[in-house]
Amino acid sequence: MAQFLVETVWLVPLYALIGGLLAVPWSPGIIRRTGPRPAGYVNLVMTFLAFLHSAIAFVATWNQPPVEVFIPWLSTAGLNLTIALEISSITVGALTVITGLNFLAQIFAIGYMEMDWGWGRFYSLLGLFEAGLCALALCNNLFFSYVILEVLTLGTYLLVGLWFSQPLVVSGARDAFLTKRVGDLFLLMGVLGLWPLAGTWNYTELAEWATTANVDPTVITLVGLALIAGPMGKCAQFPLHLWLDEAMEGPVPSTILRNSVVVASGAWVLIKLQPVLTLSPFVSSALVAIGAVTAVGASLIAIAQIDIKRCQSYSVSAYMGLVFIAVGTKQDEAALLLVLANAVSAALLVMSTGGVIWNSITQNVTQLGGLWSRRPISAIAFIVGTLGLIGFPPLGGFWALMELIDGLWGTQPVLVGVVIAVNALTAVSLTREFGLIFAGKPQQMSERSPEVHWPMVLPMVILLGFVLHLPLVLQSLSLLPSWVILNKDVALLLIWSSVFGCGISGVIYLGNIPKPVRLPWKPLQDLFAYDFYTPRIYRMTIIFSVAQLSKFADMLDRFVVDGIVNLVGLFSLLTGEGLKYSTSGQTQFYAFTVLLGVGVFGVWVTWPYWGIQFLELMF
Repeated sequence: MAQFLVETVWLVPLYALIGGLLAVPWSPGIIRRTGPRPAGYVNLVMTFLAFLHSAIAFVATWNQPPVEVFIPWLSTAGLNLTIALEISSITVGALTVITGLNFLAQIFAIGYMEMDWGWGRFYSLLGLFEAGLCALALCNNLFFSYVILEVLTLGTYLLVGLWFSQPLVVSGARDAFLTKRVGDLFLLMGVLGLWPLAGTWNYTELAEWATTANVDPTVITLVGLALIAGPMGKCAQFPLHLWLDEAMEGPVPSTILRNSVVVASGAWVLIKLQPVLTLSPFVSSALVAIGAVTAVGASLIAIAQIDIKRCQSYSVSAYMGLVFIAVGTKQDEAALLLVLANAVSAALLVMSTGGVIWNSITQNVTQLGGLWSRRPISAIAFIVGTLGLIGFPPLGGFWALMELIDGLWGTQPVLVGVVIAVNALTAVSLTREFGLIFAGKPQQMSERSPEVHWPMVLPMVILLGFVLHLPLVLQSLSLLPSWVILNKDVALLLIWSSVFGCGISGVIYLGNIPKPVRLPWKPLQDLFAYDFYTPRIYRMTIIFSVAQLSKFADMLDRFVVDGIVNLVGLFSLLTGEGLKYSTSGQTQFYAFTVLLGVGVFGVWVTWPYWGIQFLELMF
């Protein structure tokens, strides 16, 4: 039975796709008698089957060699496009994480969207998202990975714009879509540019080619920069990070997936392309620089935010920045551990605060407080999610960060400082958020904010247990180093940075210090609060340039193109009107007109000859 499930694990994306298609009839209201809720239950069953299939196949594939499955798609004019799928413990493990988190998110959505009539549309899109992510995990071909990423970009636009009657939702969906399209466009250039160099898009063959490749440094640098532009957009890295903030206008259940596995889609492609990217030292340095700037910058921005979702979205961007550093320094295992630790912990944090948003009306952390006694389960989930994300032993984030720092310790101490600083800043940000939401005295918006009902509590508790037991899962898979060979200096440095960050923020936000807390230099606080003025820079540069170019094109179209067309039309109208008054109905008049025209035409054609004769007579 297990062997059969392994051989058919490539069908897992179809479970979600079938669930999404079955939910479609409830979207436009074709089935009215039952209401929209069956759409959610159908998707829930299909996602559970996908998770069960993936989990059993994962156990069977552990410590087994990878197997490739080839599905012919197009063969014409010498171009053979084959969908290559890789079935290995890593890819099937990714399927398990994706389907598991989606299953919990759908249970959470049953409670969160119980009064919403958009179930059919929402669950259909969740099915599309899950199918795309599962297909991306299995895909072993760069071209088809790009196609899947495009589908996910479209899914992001549709999910964020679910409540399309709200202006902020519409603008958020549009901005998220356009920002990601910028990275996708450059990624397409890189994909097409890589084919003449390597002659393949298969990840396995690309890795083999990269070991012996002899290519022009300038060409591979340009191709590599184009290839990392797509993951930059997907992982919300500077300067393409604003889409994740705009996407927070969508429903919280979709945010669970977006903060956990959707942002990781770009990191997954980046990890697969790591052998190709390392062919150019400049591209590797660019990866590290982008990751470091995003990790530090996003961590600082998160501390100054007052919106619950914005605080967490920037923390996710910072964590993905660490993944960029890991890939740029050739630490694939550390990158995968970082993606896993972020996925489960970020999802738990969104579930914890999603319930607060659900029945507290506001998302402003400065208007909340005192929820510890009213929402103990949500508070504990937030604490566990925070500890699972930072370097707090023995939870998953500690081991992921240890793996990264240990690889940087002897060669790049500056990056060790960056990782330590990001860990401390993340601890400060999340502790601050906890203090403003759950500690202190209740305010007007949180006086009547009880714990959420069981459909939202159940997935939260299940995920809380998994985050606590993640180290045991990793240890059973022999993915954790022994305490004996552990670098004690690195471990103590990481632990102390977590203690320092949580301690400083705890003293400020769990104590009696007056709030809101402000930095002594207001311009610096405004710099963090307004995202380093990135939106303003966008408006002053790109948006302004596009607007002026559009105005110029509009003027050119109206006054030049339309002017020529209108002039021709006016000339035809005037000549037609003139001819109307010059007609007499007499045949001889028409013959005279024709002869006159022929005569004038003949004189015009033979004018050079008559001109020469005239000059000869004159001189």
